Amino acid sequence: MREYTPGMRVMHEKYGEGIVSRVTLSGIEVYFARGGKMEFARGGFQAEIVEDLGQPKEPVASTLPDIREIERLLASVLDRYNALQFKAEMGGKWEGGTLILQPGKEGLKAKEIPIDTFFHKIVMVRDRLRVLEQNINSHPVLTDIQKAELQQYITRCYGSLTTFNVLFDDRNYWFVGEKSQKDE
Repeated sequence: MREYTPGMRVMHEKYGEGIVSRVTLSGIEVYFARGGKMEFARGGFQAEIVEDLGQPKEPVASTLPDIREIERLLASVLDRYNALQFKAEMGGKWEGGTLILQPGKEGLKAKEIPIDTFFHKIVMVRDRLRVLEQNINSHPVLTDIQKAELQQYITRCYGSLTTFNVLFDDRNYWFVGEKSQKDE
C-alpha cells in the first residue's frame, strides 16, 4: 500500500489532479481541482503520486491548518462578497408585470419598465448597501463613533427603500429602517 502524506499532489483516474489534505488511520482526504473535497478509505485509495513535497510521513498537527478553520475562513470571505446570499424572490403577483411611469406633462409618452428588471435593480441596491455596511464595520482606520455615524446613514437608506418591500415574496428580504419607539 502506498503511503500518502499531506501536501502531496496526486493524479486520480476518475477525479483528476488533487492535493492530499489529511491522512488519518482510516482515511485520506483529497481536494481535487474538478471534484472538490473527497474522502476515501485509506486502503481503497489508489492514485499516482505526481509530486511529493518532502513532507514528513507522519502529519505534524501544529503545522497543518485545521480543515474547519479553512472552511470558516472561506465561508467568511464568500459571505463578505455576498456569494452565499440566497436569491430574493419577487412576489408572484408581479411576475411578468410592467411598471408604468406616467409623465405629469401633457403630450409626453409614458415609460414602461418590466417589473423583473426594476426588482433586480432594487435587489442590487440592497446587496451593495450590505457590502458597504460590511466594509464600514471591518474598516481598520475608522473609529467606532465614525462607524456608528456611517451606519446610521445606511439605516436611513434602508428606511427610504421600504416602499419597495411590496415587491418581495419573503418578508426576510424587506428593507428595514429605523424602528419607532412603539415598534420596539
